[in-house]
Amino acid sequence: MNPLEVRIGYKFRNSLLLAEALTHPSISLERKNFPFDNQRLEFLGDSVLQLVVTEHLYILFPDFSEGRLTKLRARIVSRTGLKSHATTIGLGNYLMMGRGEEASGGRNRPSTLADAFESLVGAIYLDGGFEKARDFILHQTETAFTHLLQSPEEFNPKGKLQEILQAIAPTAPKYVLLNQQGPEHQKYFECSVIWEKYELARGSGNSKKMAEVAAATAALTARAWETLKK
Repeated sequence: MNPLEVRIGYKFRNSLLLAEALTHPSISLERKNFPFDNQRLEFLGDSVLQLVVTEHLYILFPDFSEGRLTKLRARIVSRTGLKSHATTIGLGNYLMMGRGEEASGGRNRPSTLADAFESLVGAIYLDGGFEKARDFILHQTETAFTHLLQSPEEFNPKGKLQEILQAIAPTAPKYVLLNQQGPEHQKYFECSVIWEKYELARGSGNSKKMAEVAAATAALTARAWETLKK
């Protein structure tokens, strides 16, 4: 068995499907007339993934409305969620890609890992049918579903901070990018959250959004607005 097959517990009958699922489009830029890449399987796998996750959520949360179920599904199949699932099985280590893509950090790029995970789902679906694909998806997302059951309402630091501050004054908090450094595949961002001309807190992360969330979280902990003199 291929080492990846061992990790995921599934043996492909058609090994070419696995090879296709693991082939990043960048490889065709360096190897002319390369026979395939994983984009078509990604398209198929996305639909299979959406169906399996939607069905499972429908069963787990019988009293939830369509809107709440949609938000829960997004936590499972978002780019961040799929990247996490792909990382768990070390999917990036098995990808075939162009040298330029690899040199720029392609093996760890969230979009690349998310796309590869969907491609793998599509390949399993074509090779073994819907039930095999369903078993694979539910096994890989088991931890994520456990978190949903424990905490179905996602905490949104930025939304919570805005709610608190706008109950005091109509001004919404603003996020200012203070620093951005590092190579393209490993950037570092630092942001501050400003309200009524006061800096409430700062936060950092590997994306601007993560830095803003970190700043909002820090502001909620510090609660500096309670002592501000206007």
